[in-house]
Amino acid sequence: MEESARDVQKHTTTEAPAYDLPEDVVIILPVRSVVLFPDVVLPLTVGRRRSILAAQEAVKQNRPIGVIQQRDPSLDLPGPEDLYAMGALANVLRYVTSPDSTHHIICQGLQRFRIREFVPGYPFLAARIETIPTKEVMTRDLEAHTDHLRRQALEAIELVPQAPPELAETVQTLASPGSLCDLVTSFMDLKAPEKQEVLETVDVEKRVDRVAGFLAQRLAVLRLSHEIEQQTKESVDKRQREFLLREQLKTIQRELGEDEPRAAEHEELERQVTEAAMPPEADEAARRELNRLQRMPETAAEYSMLQTYMDWMVSLPWNKLSEAEIDIALARRILDEDHYGLTKVKRRILEYLAVLKLNPQSRSPILCLVGPPGVGKTSLGHSIARATSRSFVRIALGGVHDESEIRGHRRTYIGALPGNVIQGMRKAGTRNPVF
Repeated sequence: MEESARDVQKHTTTEAPAYDLPEDVVIILPVRSVVLFPDVVLPLTVGRRRSILAAQEAVKQNRPIGVIQQRDPSLDLPGPEDLYAMGALANVLRYVTSPDSTHHIICQGLQRFRIREFVPGYPFLAARIETIPTKEVMTRDLEAHTDHLRRQALEAIELVPQAPPELAETVQTLASPGSLCDLVTSFMDLKAPEKQEVLETVDVEKRVDRVAGFLAQRLAVLRLSHEIEQQTKESVDKRQREFLLREQLKTIQRELGEDEPRAAEHEELERQVTEAAMPPEADEAARRELNRLQRMPETAAEYSMLQTYMDWMVSLPWNKLSEAEIDIALARRILDEDHYGLTKVKRRILEYLAVLKLNPQSRSPILCLVGPPGVGKTSLGHSIARATSRSFVRIALGGVHDESEIRGHRRTYIGALPGNVIQGMRKAGTRNPVF
C-alpha cells in the first residue's frame, strides 16, 4: 500500500509535464481545518485536482511544499485571498494512492513561512514566500513557563486515552520551548483557528503563554470528563457486582431447591406492580417493599406480612374508574321501577343527582337514609348505583367498636388488614363505587 516518493514519481507522474519553477517560488497546498507545525509529521488526504497536481509536482521535483490553511473550509477552489498569510514548509515523505483512487501524503513540517506574493501561470497555487526563523533566548522566566507547559502537557497526555505512549517521552525530552509549543498544539483538541493563532505567534515567550492558556482550558474539561468517566465506571462496576452476587444467590437457592417457586412468585409480583399503574409515590413504595421481600428469607417473621401487603397493593383498582353518567330522567324511571311510593325520598335523591350533574367537583353532603330494617335503604342505594352506572358496595357498621376497622390496622400487627373503605373498593374493582 505504501510507496516512496521516488516510486510515485516513477509510475504515477512520469507522463505529467514538469513545470519550470524558479528557486524562490514554492508550491502551495491549501488544506481544510488542518494546521501543520514545524518538526511535526502529519498525514493529509489530497482530493482536489489542483491539490493533487501540487503534491505530485512537489514529489517529482523533490521540493518542499507550503501547507497553508484556508479560511473557509467549505470552499472547493480557494484563491489567494481565501488563505491565511502564514503556513509551514514541509517535505513530502510519502505519497500513497489507495485502491479507491484517493491520494494521501505524509508531510514533515520544516519551518514557518509568510506569503509575499502569489505567482500565476500554474495549474496549482504557487507563491514567493518569506521564511520565519525561530529565535530562542532561554531566560529564567521562559524556562519556568516552559517547565509549567511541560507539566500541563504530561497531565493532558495521561488524561487522553488515545495519546500514543511515546508522546510523553518526546514531551519530556524536548528542550526547545518553540518546538514544545508546536508539538503540544498539534496533539491538543483545539479548533483550527486557535491552532492557526499559535502558528502565527512568532515570539516564543508569547507562544508559550498562549499554548499554556489553551491547554489550561482543555485540562479543566479533561479533568471533569475523567472524573465523570470514573464515577460512571464505579457505578457500572457496582451494578455488575450486584448482578454477579444476585446470580450467585440464585445459584445457591437453586441448589437448595428453594429458588424456582420464589423467583416465579417475585417476577409475577413485579409484573403486577407494573401493570397496576400506581401513582409515583405508591409505585416507589411498592417497589421498595418488593425489593425487601426478594432479599428476605421465607422464615423471617416479616415475610408473610410483606407478602400480604404486596398482594393488597397490586389488587387495588389504582387506575380503574367507572364512567358514571347522570341522567335525571333515567334515574327517575329506575327509582320508580324499583320502589313504590317514597315520593319525598326519591325527590331528595333526584335533587342530589341534579346538583352533582351541574357541579361534578362539588363536595356534596352525604345522603343519610334513616328507618327500621326492611324499608328499602339498601335497595335505594342499589338503585342510585344503577342509575349512575357505578358499582355498589355495602359496608355494615353494626357492632364496629374500633375505628381501625374503618381506617385499617398498622402493618406490624399480626393479621393486619386495610379498612372497610379500601376493602370495599377492592371488592368493587373501581375507585368510584357507590358506598
